[in-house]
Amino acid sequence: MKLLLHGHDYKYAVEQILLALFPEERPEYISAPPCSEATGKILSIKHKKPPVPDGSDGFSAVSVLSFGDVFAQSVTTIKRGGQTSRGIARVRRNKLTGKLVTDRVLQRIIKTSFYKAAKFFMDRPPVWGSLTGIRPAQIASAALASGKSEKSVTQLLTHDYYVSPERAKLCVDAALSALALKRLLSPPDVALYIGIPFCPSRCAYCSFVSNSVEKSFGLIDPFVQTIQREIEAAAELIKHLGLNVIAVYIGGGTPTALPPESLKTVLQTLGNSLDLARVREYTVEAGRPDTITAQKLDVIKSAGVKRVCVNPQSMSQDVLDAIGRNHTPEDVLDAVRLVRKYNLALNMDIIAGLPADIVSGFMSTLNTVLSLNPGNITVHTLSLKKGSRIMLEGTSVPSGAEVAEMLKYAAERLRDSGFSPYYLYRQKFTSGGFENTGWSLPGHEGIYNICMMEELCSVIGIGGGAVTKLVSDDGRIERIFNAKYPREYVLKADPSQSDGIANKFERIKGFYS
Repeated sequence: MKLLLHGHDYKYAVEQILLALFPEERPEYISAPPCSEATGKILSIKHKKPPVPDGSDGFSAVSVLSFGDVFAQSVTTIKRGGQTSRGIARVRRNKLTGKLVTDRVLQRIIKTSFYKAAKFFMDRPPVWGSLTGIRPAQIASAALASGKSEKSVTQLLTHDYYVSPERAKLCVDAALSALALKRLLSPPDVALYIGIPFCPSRCAYCSFVSNSVEKSFGLIDPFVQTIQREIEAAAELIKHLGLNVIAVYIGGGTPTALPPESLKTVLQTLGNSLDLARVREYTVEAGRPDTITAQKLDVIKSAGVKRVCVNPQSMSQDVLDAIGRNHTPEDVLDAVRLVRKYNLALNMDIIAGLPADIVSGFMSTLNTVLSLNPGNITVHTLSLKKGSRIMLEGTSVPSGAEVAEMLKYAAERLRDSGFSPYYLYRQKFTSGGFENTGWSLPGHEGIYNICMMEELCSVIGIGGGAVTKLVSDDGRIERIFNAKYPREYVLKADPSQSDGIANKFERIKGFYS
């Protein structure tokens, strides 16, 4: 889409709403006005009319921000194939208090005006309306925390952001879970994430950083040695800062893709280095059922782990074959039976919109998963990421309308079965523009998932591709990224590396000092 910004340079806001509403489009700027030195963002333009692309050779949009005596106003004009649509949104200037608030409010009206103009060119309004962020429940959380009722928050989402009633209810339910957990947290509390970026094979939809064990077996020993050193360094820092680890989540990749002795080394290092007495939740992602063995579950149980994730993604053999999974639906059933013998809590994940899936097939998958009695089920929507084999090979996937049917059935069936949504997040390029939602039975909510998505406390990331997210009392957030690939991660462990592990812990220390 050809874009022209006039009176502002909030490019990111415009690109967010563009990609949310028209994910197949990419921004092509016709020109960019200079920024005002006084504000760094806003040009004080009242009446000048910007040039308007005619749109005859494609899609075009003009986003104008102007200021009157009482209101700041955003007008978006979109043209396509000789048709024109215009959207207007405004806010009182007395609401623009301080740079952070001003930026947030102005970006909101820019997105809203774009959304209003874009609706004319869409077959149906998007379920998330003008919202573009990955954490929509945070809006509901903030409103509820300020004293608003659930009904008024729902109205805020549906009226001001044009969110569908069903998605507004998801947000409110997730926000209630977040606020309930927040009341139990104290300032020293942190969560710990351990990243193990190995998998038995790479799924067709995957763009995560993960190495096939078959192709990178030689990296496992140096990786494990490096993660041991990082765990020990993190433990020393946690003790020095007086922090309390309340949740440990070992993810990846597929941590159980490691050989039993390697997995045992990682878990023993954690237990020997950290005081886990206050940990309320200890989870290992055992996602691929073809990696789950009695020997590995012995290791997991002995280390004090309380919860594992078994993630079939689908219970259809045709779908499993299409996404490159080397297991069968029967393997999933066998893995769950084995987990039950160890008295471990069970999480399960499924994905709506996978290649070769159909609505009735997805329904059958969900019903089978429910019959296995997990306490926690996450329903993902397929994200069409450019690094995945699905995108590289142009694989056909279910339509957005079919995915909508799948998710509608999931929400109704899960609520009828006693599950409630406790966290959710959105990703770019999901089929139909939908979301990923974690559902749980009462008391089975995932503490780590809520803390990470709702940014309730700091999360210290260890291992390949792990992200440390530091959250201050005043809401300031700082992210520190570990090296993504196992070989790179091992190299960055060298103290001479200025952006390596040692530097990360100095940054964490500085954040808390």
